[in-house]
Amino acid sequence: MTERLYYTDAYTAEFDAVILKVMQHDGRAAVVLDRTAFYPTSGGQPHDTGTLASARVLEVVEAEDGGILHVVDREVAPGSVRGSIDWDRRFDHMQQHTGQHVLSAAFDRLLQARTVSFHLGSASASIDLAREVSPAEIARVERDANRIVWEDRPVNVRFADGEEVARLPLRKEPARGGVLRLVEVDGFDLSACGGTHVARTGAIGIVAVASWERFKGGTRVEFLCGGRALAGYHALRDAVAASVRLISVLPGELPAGIERLQAEGKEAKRQIRDQQGRLAGFEAEKLVAHAEGLGPWRVVLAALDGWDPNGLKALACAIVDRPRHIAVLFGGPAPAAVVAARAEAVAFDCAVLLKSLTTAFGGKGGGRPDLAQGGGLDAPAGELIARARALLQDRVTLKPE
Repeated sequence: MTERLYYTDAYTAEFDAVILKVMQHDGRAAVVLDRTAFYPTSGGQPHDTGTLASARVLEVVEAEDGGILHVVDREVAPGSVRGSIDWDRRFDHMQQHTGQHVLSAAFDRLLQARTVSFHLGSASASIDLAREVSPAEIARVERDANRIVWEDRPVNVRFADGEEVARLPLRKEPARGGVLRLVEVDGFDLSACGGTHVARTGAIGIVAVASWERFKGGTRVEFLCGGRALAGYHALRDAVAASVRLISVLPGELPAGIERLQAEGKEAKRQIRDQQGRLAGFEAEKLVAHAEGLGPWRVVLAALDGWDPNGLKALACAIVDRPRHIAVLFGGPAPAAVVAARAEAVAFDCAVLLKSLTTAFGGKGGGRPDLAQGGGLDAPAGELIARARALLQDRVTLKPE
């Protein structure tokens, strides 16, 4: 059994220990110590990293017999060893984990929204709540959680046996019996927990809810505490600063500025569609004049610059308004858009043609026998036209009367 120094003092960053066992774990070197400050992955919290002598500690695993395996990048000789944890990683985990206790307690106290799981990742942390919550409720909980942080309340750790635990107002029913380690945020939360925590809530810095979504009948809440919250603020600040420079507005005017750009973009697209629709008739006349003969049919095969997918569709439809005409049009540089259309009297499936093209050149699309549309074809225009011509020659027949 390894003595867990972090149980009584999460601020221990360096320690001396004796190596009890040298072994292999999943093909990597590992050691068991008589005492350790390294936290193993457990309870939603990732493991610590650091060094044992000159070896890097890559992973820390809790063994079934109560020992703790320190997976290292090289062999460590038996005997005494000096251990050092990566303090920045440890303190970050302490901020996030204690922040989670405060946030979960606030959800429970104010909304009776119970936390059913907790995950601490490398960039953010999240809790899953047993019920759905509204944005207004989340804002209320966030304010209350930060009130507890800024009151700088003590965070105490103690141990209690099953009989005492049964009398205590724990926020969550313990997963096991026996002697439990309890973490108490003074006057606000009491939970059984084996993780590492700050000594006072003020060290959390801030609890910031970053996002939330419906999840399995409840709500998943992503949050940032302390240094992560500051880093998140910096990222948002830089993004806002770049955005206001690009569209020449003040930060407070950014939402309205984006709405204005969206409206202008929609209007520009509408004007392009209208212009391409008017041009389609004129362009169709020019293309039809150079149509190829295929038995009784006239085929227009062309690659056109400056036509978006909607314009290509309008142009193809204008061409096949003429009896006995087929149009296969490609637009833009690779990867290209494509529209295939045929007149009523032609027995040819445009959707089959499109499928053959996307199989040969990538992309996707779909449609009806008389009109199909797609994009993402990755080939030169000449190769696309040659393949379409071959497919038409192979498949076009006279439609039965």
